[in-house]
Amino acid sequence: MVVMFALCSAMAFRHTWDGFTRRPDPTRQASLRGLLTIGFVGSLLAYFFRSLTEAPARSSTARSTRQPASNTRSARPAARATRRKSAAAHKPRPLTEISPPSPRPRPPWPYDHTSSAHHPTGADTTTEPPRTEPRAPNPRPPPPTRLTPHPHRPRKLLQHRRSPVRGQPPLLPPALFDAIEDLANHPLPGSRVADIGAGTGIATALLHARGANVLAVEPGDGMAAQFRSTLPDIPIVRGTGDDLPLADASVDFLTYAQSWHWTDHARAVPEALRVLRPGGALALWWNTDALDVPWIAEAATRTERHFGIDIPAEKRNVNARVADPTGRLDLTHHTVRWSRRIPVDTHLANIGSHSIFLVHGEEHTASFLAEEREHLLSAFPDGFVEEVYDVILLLARTPA
Repeated sequence: MVVMFALCSAMAFRHTWDGFTRRPDPTRQASLRGLLTIGFVGSLLAYFFRSLTEAPARSSTARSTRQPASNTRSARPAARATRRKSAAAHKPRPLTEISPPSPRPRPPWPYDHTSSAHHPTGADTTTEPPRTEPRAPNPRPPPPTRLTPHPHRPRKLLQHRRSPVRGQPPLLPPALFDAIEDLANHPLPGSRVADIGAGTGIATALLHARGANVLAVEPGDGMAAQFRSTLPDIPIVRGTGDDLPLADASVDFLTYAQSWHWTDHARAVPEALRVLRPGGALALWWNTDALDVPWIAEAATRTERHFGIDIPAEKRNVNARVADPTGRLDLTHHTVRWSRRIPVDTHLANIGSHSIFLVHGEEHTASFLAEEREHLLSAFPDGFVEEVYDVILLLARTPA
């Protein structure tokens, strides 16, 4: 049968070939119709049997060489995730999902945070416009260093550099800010004020309440953290008066509320003149005890005897010569007296938070405060004391 189908197929092929070279004979074409049909069916059967023998062999070979699909997917999940991300990234997004990038907000203050490369404490992370003389940025600011006052400066001034305050620290009278405006011949409302050594923000808050646009500058981590928790709406940056993180001629007022003595005056004076605008003012002040009040003078005598310091002499050293040994500032001296009435225990908590008490240890401080409480209650049987202060203000203006 195979031979028969082969012969018929060969004859059919020849007949078809002859049809291309000569005109077919209708009579002969009709007689060969059966033969052609057998050849055509034979060709179909030949291809059919060939597929039955070859297709299974190829399928088994492919299964043996190919890794199972489940193994391939579980073996490289990272590659599968990468392919999915790539496909999602190249997937076209509708126009409604595409929004233009929001403009970067401009800072309200001309901070110069690039100065952290030379600053011992670095600066905050907010990016600001560069100063007139740009400095190379520091990708990893050094850890903050603990500031120490100049060894030849008054020690009593250090008492007002407070730790986290216990009790009610003395605020500042409105008359102080009136005097600053009068001496500077410039109003505080709307002015740019940089409060250096802001601490926990006592003076900064009062300047802000007067309507000034205030920026706080503070080198200490603990003080800055307490400042942010108390005054979250007022900006604060890291820095010191020796290397101010401010642009040239950028502020109207530069204030040091009981913090000027923490600076190196030979460096702080040029820095102050650099950042002040023409006609700007540098204001330094210290809130000191009024030693001409009898009970305050007696308390100062007891403090001198207990801790070995000369409080009156140190108060006299708050003057222009000590504040500006360079002689570049034309400082004006002004004193503002004010008072307040508070409980004895609040008064003791305030003076106990001064640094001079903190450095002598808790036991030494507790014994002094217990003795002081007895003296105060004998002078004020109702349990309230009238604290009297003299705010010593030194102010210098830059040429207009």
